[in-house]
Amino acid sequence: MRELRAIGHALLVAGSMTWEILWALILGFALASVVQSVVRRATIERLLGDDGPRALALATGFGVASSSCSYAAVALARALFRKGSSFTAAMVFEIASTNLVIELGIILALLVGWQFTLAEFVGGPVMIVLLALWFRLFLRGRILAEAHAQAAKGLPGSMEGHAAMDMSIQAPGSIWRRIRSRRALTSISHIFVMEWVAVIRDIVVGLLVAGVLAAWVPSSFWQRFFFTGHPLLSKVWGPLIGPVVSMLSFVCSIGNVPLAGVLWNGGISFGGVVAFIFADLIILPILAIYRRYYGTRMMLLVLGSFYVTMVGAGYLVELVFGALGLVPHGRHARIAEIALRWDYTTVLNIVFLLVAAGLVFRFVRTGGPSMLKMMGADARHGDGGSHELSTPAS
Repeated sequence: MRELRAIGHALLVAGSMTWEILWALILGFALASVVQSVVRRATIERLLGDDGPRALALATGFGVASSSCSYAAVALARALFRKGSSFTAAMVFEIASTNLVIELGIILALLVGWQFTLAEFVGGPVMIVLLALWFRLFLRGRILAEAHAQAAKGLPGSMEGHAAMDMSIQAPGSIWRRIRSRRALTSISHIFVMEWVAVIRDIVVGLLVAGVLAAWVPSSFWQRFFFTGHPLLSKVWGPLIGPVVSMLSFVCSIGNVPLAGVLWNGGISFGGVVAFIFADLIILPILAIYRRYYGTRMMLLVLGSFYVTMVGAGYLVELVFGALGLVPHGRHARIAEIALRWDYTTVLNIVFLLVAAGLVFRFVRTGGPSMLKMMGADARHGDGGSHELSTPAS
């Protein structure tokens, strides 16, 4: 009975967090879908051919607009690399599309605190600049040639089907004209559902892991693990250990935000939370995909480069936010049990569930299920190329 009560407690905590963030998840994905619907894949591929400041700035902007789950972002980065993007620009695009996106910022603000959203959008560009400088120093021609040869093989990893789809509005004209076209709602609904399909596993796993840790691991363990009794050591240790915890958690994308809340309440430093969230691109399953995509040497270079730059970004954020008085004094991430009651959260959940239902209905009525079958093709084929999917006008 004790075991059953413990399991029930963990599930209750996970369910409470889910209810607390549900409306924000739907809103975030809906807004991201609107942005993605007007950003054409061909435009991205054409402008990322070098690693100069302009190309990297564009890679960052396109990444923000092309928000993806971590696996899809990794697959899309390889597709861009194979089509002529520089490796640095492809990696910058990958970082931005998973860590500088609308839905992540909303969930961070709601679950952990607005300061963490601000820290992500400050630390992300810092990590990108550090990565560009690091690659200038250590990315050699021989390793790059090996990565090109390996990428050209088109070996499957994960989510290639999702990454190969261009579901943007193909109608001519300005962005405002395209967003007002008859195709817009169909495109938005397809992107919305596809993004949910891509990340639902990570969201569920992240919530369950966070629920288990919040319910079963005592606060005293986290306090000792993060050296909360030694403030300076804690600030040094946090950004170093945060990415390691992320790597071992196997959770990526938005799914690691609930776990970030558990770690923050447990005592990890502010910069440690930032580094932890950035590390969704070096979890062990994704490292295995890098090895298949680019070869062992490039995988090790990416691992080392990402780790060093995310730790550096974590330290810089800790220093700057500490100096400005923006580091929260309390540790009150919303991971406790929350009773279901009639309040603004319930109202917003009902409203946005209706919005989601409308988008799903549109998705089903306009050929969406057949596109889901195409996503599954990545289990049998590589990403031999980008498939531009024209959505029905109706």
